[in-house]
Amino acid sequence: MDAQNYNSKKLFLMSCVALIVTAISFALRARLEPIFMSDYGLTATDIGFAFGPAFYGFTISMVLFGSFVDSWGMKKVLTMAFILHFIGITGTIFSSGMWSLFFSTAAIGVGNGAIEAACNPLVASIYPNNKAAMLNRFHVWFPGGIVIGSLVAYFMLDVLNLNWQLYVAMLYIPLVIYGLLFLKETFPQTERVTSGVTTGEMWKSLTKPIFIFMAFCMLLTAVTELATQQRISSLLADANAIPMLVLALTTGLMALGRAFAGPVVHKLSTSGMLLFSAIVSFIGLQMLSYSNGLMVYVAAAVFAVGVCFFWPTMLGFVAEEIPESGALGLSVIGGLGMFSVSIVLPIMGVFMDTGTQGSETLRYMSYFPAILIVLFGFLYSKYGKKKKVQVSV
Repeated sequence: MDAQNYNSKKLFLMSCVALIVTAISFALRARLEPIFMSDYGLTATDIGFAFGPAFYGFTISMVLFGSFVDSWGMKKVLTMAFILHFIGITGTIFSSGMWSLFFSTAAIGVGNGAIEAACNPLVASIYPNNKAAMLNRFHVWFPGGIVIGSLVAYFMLDVLNLNWQLYVAMLYIPLVIYGLLFLKETFPQTERVTSGVTTGEMWKSLTKPIFIFMAFCMLLTAVTELATQQRISSLLADANAIPMLVLALTTGLMALGRAFAGPVVHKLSTSGMLLFSAIVSFIGLQMLSYSNGLMVYVAAAVFAVGVCFFWPTMLGFVAEEIPESGALGLSVIGGLGMFSVSIVLPIMGVFMDTGTQGSETLRYMSYFPAILIVLFGFLYSKYGKKKKVQVSV
């Protein structure tokens, strides 16, 4: 790749703004849940079903586009993401029931998956010698975008009592920005193409025991982080706290951790970092399940420290330890994570519809990081001293 043919800083900026759209849509769903339950008569189970395609649509999209991003090019995939985001945002504004919300959410979910399918390999390609660090910096903007979406939701809907459709329409702003940015830029080829790894070698890498192990672990790390935060309004309904502010606090700390924790985190191995995250996530969820009032915010901060590095570190491990898996490997890992969330969300809804309190549901959720403590303990015994994780300051 000729570095003069593309502007890595502008491409990275574009990727971050595109990820903000994904993140704000996450915060949006968390805030719309009680609105659609109270104003449109949806049950918690209905909400879990309607929001499911945000996650399994993401999975389908990542695997599909991840398979073709090497041949199509990242710019075409981003064009598809832009179109789908526009359809999904517009559809959500006009939603008034479960099915309209379902199909609008599906469009946004597939668009979100296309963003990750294009931007994860893009970041790895433009920063080949600093993949884990820049993937962490890129993924700052998922929790960062959720902070933006959560605070805007609080002020627009809870303080100013504005129409919820105006809040959804806010997504057009970052959508237009990233659309204008990628239209003007030249994109590099993916790293797999430039390194000469064949398509057959890429697919074969997905059968490696370590890849299968990490894929299974991703199912649990994603549920721990994302399912809990997606249903935060229902989980904390009786906790005497403001759910959107809890979400803003949690994701804000996650963003700060990913952006500024380098001096501490780089001393840990990648697997050691994952083990640490599982332990603290378990403690955080247990604390949340027993907390009330101000202690909810303390427990949320502990939980944020636990889940902070799960997603980017999982991707970074795959990018560094199984580089031949290329864009497809990153897409499969990310896609499986989102798929697991789509399964758990309606199950959580069934629990809550049948009388299970949010606190008890949170304790059930803590079983996932408990399992991860064992799995990442095993991973650490194999890879603990092999490689240091790089997290950019």
